[in-house]
Amino acid sequence: MKILIVEDEQGLRETIRTSLLKEKFVVETAADYFAALDKINDYDYDCILLDIMLPGGSGLDLLRELKRLHRSDSVLIISAKDSLDDKVDGLELGADDYLTKPFHLAELNARVKSLIRRRQTQGDVSVTIGNLLLYPDKRQAEVNGAPLQLNRKEFDLLYYFVVNPDRVINKMSLAESVWGDNIDQADSLDFIYSQVKNLRKKLKLADATVELKAVYGFGYKLSEV
Repeated sequence: MKILIVEDEQGLRETIRTSLLKEKFVVETAADYFAALDKINDYDYDCILLDIMLPGGSGLDLLRELKRLHRSDSVLIISAKDSLDDKVDGLELGADDYLTKPFHLAELNARVKSLIRRRQTQGDVSVTIGNLLLYPDKRQAEVNGAPLQLNRKEFDLLYYFVVNPDRVINKMSLAESVWGDNIDQADSLDFIYSQVKNLRKKLKLADATVELKAVYGFGYKLSEV
């Protein structure tokens, strides 16, 4: 899978690049508008990570160019949290998702993988681990073909684990990925324990062949039994 990172901040660009290389992606980078324009015109990508504010031009204009070329590259906008207008404009121009800076790399990797799956299946996305099947776009889950009844937060939490199997996820990453930017206003992260406890119970009652395990002092991970 080939990914293009369009980001002018060198430190962030290299951090993202290193993280995606560890996930076995082929990664290219562009530090300004014109370098990105050249790459977009010359190559196809499975996913483009696109900052809006770039030296030499706007990421929104790059989206317009992709649209003009009738390209199907998935686009994940990465931009500042106060750029609501950019978010709306980007989505209207064809971007697939939006991630606010600052973000955790685990969340970025999960979003990229989700977009690539959606592109490969032309929107009919499903994710499987063991006998657990998720339909992220429909927010539906099944175990052995039987519906698994989850509330919205439980589903979001489970999906985050499923796209990061066997990876220890800390509580703050879980909270920010599922509850959003307002999580910093919470008095504690005790509610994560409650949500995970409920989710673990539902998986066990449904005879799922996956298990949510606590990693003392750090967080949780999802593994096949």
